[in-house]
Amino acid sequence: MQAMGSDSCHACGANDVDVFYEVDSVPVHSCLMVKSREEALAFPTGDLRVGVCRSCGFIQNNAFDPDLLSYSPDYEETQSFSPTFRTFQTELCEAQNKKYALGDKLALEIGCGKGEFLTQLCEISGGRGIGIDPGYRPERNSSPAAERIEFIVDFYSEKYTHLQPDYLACRHTLEHIQPVEQFMRMVRGTLEGRPDAIVFFELPGGERVLRDTAFWDIYYEHCTYFTLGSMARLFRRTGFQPIDLYTGYDDQYILIEARPGDPAAAPMLDGEDDLERTLADVDGFRARIQEKFATLRSDLAAACANDGKVVLWGSGSKAVSYLNTLGIQDELQYVVDINPNKFGKFLAGTGHEIVAPEFLREYKPDAVIVMNSIYLDEIRGDCERMGVDARIWGI
Repeated sequence: MQAMGSDSCHACGANDVDVFYEVDSVPVHSCLMVKSREEALAFPTGDLRVGVCRSCGFIQNNAFDPDLLSYSPDYEETQSFSPTFRTFQTELCEAQNKKYALGDKLALEIGCGKGEFLTQLCEISGGRGIGIDPGYRPERNSSPAAERIEFIVDFYSEKYTHLQPDYLACRHTLEHIQPVEQFMRMVRGTLEGRPDAIVFFELPGGERVLRDTAFWDIYYEHCTYFTLGSMARLFRRTGFQPIDLYTGYDDQYILIEARPGDPAAAPMLDGEDDLERTLADVDGFRARIQEKFATLRSDLAAACANDGKVVLWGSGSKAVSYLNTLGIQDELQYVVDINPNKFGKFLAGTGHEIVAPEFLREYKPDAVIVMNSIYLDEIRGDCERMGVDARIWGI
């Protein structure tokens, strides 16, 4: 896809982008596995110049350069080692199959990652699937349903618009794509002549990031950010009729279901009319962000002084953003993760080592900071089973 000009809105084309958040020299990848501390400390960086389009509410990084990114099978984005996440994914697959009766249909997932969602969807529905992602690892998929799925190790592009599925899913991928309007028109082309086809997208929710000043959810790979309203406006602009618009996973995700068709024929949904509220939330984020930085630095310093040894739990993009943005180095040594494919690797930018939960039996931390509070109960249970007596709290 053709790169867009940095100053215009990539969703609607307006020249009305107001930059409200800037950070220099952040790692360009958060989930690409790094095998040594030296490599992690020398990891390539880019800048954040995050702005909101005051015409449509879309949020983008004006300093984003797609040529700095390199997606491959070494990209480790999977969340499915968490029981909490697996429960969410199972319920989501069951709900989608119940609503759209996918048993005799072809499901296509753009950006399928390691294939967990598409595989489980086909397990539940009994249907067929096609998954497209440059990071797919066939050796990690042992499901019998994989025999009914064609996995294509590639980026989705115009050469795949002939596939014409009955159901098209795209989860946590659009936020990595800069020319979002161009991309959605390409998706629309995949469904040409299929007015009954269903489109399902899931993305991180921009509303929560703004209202909670959750800067740890702003990082280089995510060059675009949506609210419910800006997402629906993009879908309508590119020839889709929104069917449903909602949040999930403790309001961390925004989800949309749509079909190809005349946007004017689809009624407005709850959550679409949010432009004024989004602009107010942006102003609030801008006013509070420095105070947020100071509070979190102070909290960590107090934990180190009062508790002793501190570890961070969760080595994904949130941790990379939190540590790099706040300039955290020697305050803590280790980051814990339950994904065995990350053990012994290092976080981009800061070089913190990723360790298994069992490491804490010997290390005996005094405090555990959890990067995503939705996992607090799960992590407390893990620590209790390991005999780890630590103060545990979420960011």
